Amino acid sequence: MKKIKVALIGTGNWSLQHCRVLTQHPQVEFCGILGRNKERTKKRATLYDVPYYVDLKELIKHQKPDLINISLPNEHHYEMTMKVIKSNCHLFVEKPFVFKMNEADKLLKEAKKRKLFFGINFNWHYSTPVKKAIAAIKSNRVGDINFITWRFGGQGGGKGLDPFGNLIETQCHGFDMLEYLNGPIKSLHTFMTNKTNNGFSTFVVSMKFKNNAVGSLLGSYDTSYQYPNTHYVEINGSKGRILIEDQVKKYTFNKKNSETAEVWQAGFFNDYEREFLRTFDEHFNDVIVNFLKGKEPPIHADKGKRALQLAFASIKSMKTKKSVDLK
Repeated sequence: MKKIKVALIGTGNWSLQHCRVLTQHPQVEFCGILGRNKERTKKRATLYDVPYYVDLKELIKHQKPDLINISLPNEHHYEMTMKVIKSNCHLFVEKPFVFKMNEADKLLKEAKKRKLFFGINFNWHYSTPVKKAIAAIKSNRVGDINFITWRFGGQGGGKGLDPFGNLIETQCHGFDMLEYLNGPIKSLHTFMTNKTNNGFSTFVVSMKFKNNAVGSLLGSYDTSYQYPNTHYVEINGSKGRILIEDQVKKYTFNKKNSETAEVWQAGFFNDYEREFLRTFDEHFNDVIVNFLKGKEPPIHADKGKRALQLAFASIKSMKTKKSVDLK
């Protein structure tokens, strides 16, 4: 079985999931960790029995990785991502892509010029309820979609962070998923509040899609991830309705006007599909398959730019109190 050498940049909490996935994947040779703090990086590398580095050039020189995963704090993605690209290394990055549109453009331009594999971890595509929703939509069980709504909230934000952090770094998943499920958004109008002195931490985005359906995205850092149904998606069409609850917890389909529902929930021993973290495993499986076949990533980094574009359009709408049209 052919293996590819994958290195990791980052030693934070989410990078632990990268370590787990890279260690367990049968077609991956986990070849090293790069971090900013020597002792922290050494400690993390020791846990997974891989070499550690604090200099990108040294990592590339000694390990010659086929692919580099990047998992850094949300507001510190641009500089290291550009360094990896300019080192001519293929890469797989975490969300959010970046916080500035010109940075997104520069990264994509440089990667394209070098013909690099450049994926982003929008792993929410890979839960069982979402897979079932996509299958129902593609097989026309839902019919023509007339509205779709997304709600997701929990704790977040904090002093010194970007006041639009929730919109950019968390709800990038929402924007991406809404377009994944229902196609391009063509216009939107946004209301936001900063009443909790935590930036613009709660907001609602109303939208119209290219297919003339309407939708909404409600996001908040002023609620709790401990609440049931803190995440919720409803897709209503001419033939039926889909509900997705807490992303991995439950999928429900009702035929139009039917009181009887088709329901999926993970069974007693089915911990794998019940666990949100496993959406990353499923996504990375596809990343490796595509990489080995010389194909584009299953979710290209340009989807990260698109989510950022929608976030900035939402900010513009809030500031101007007008709807914003999108290409």
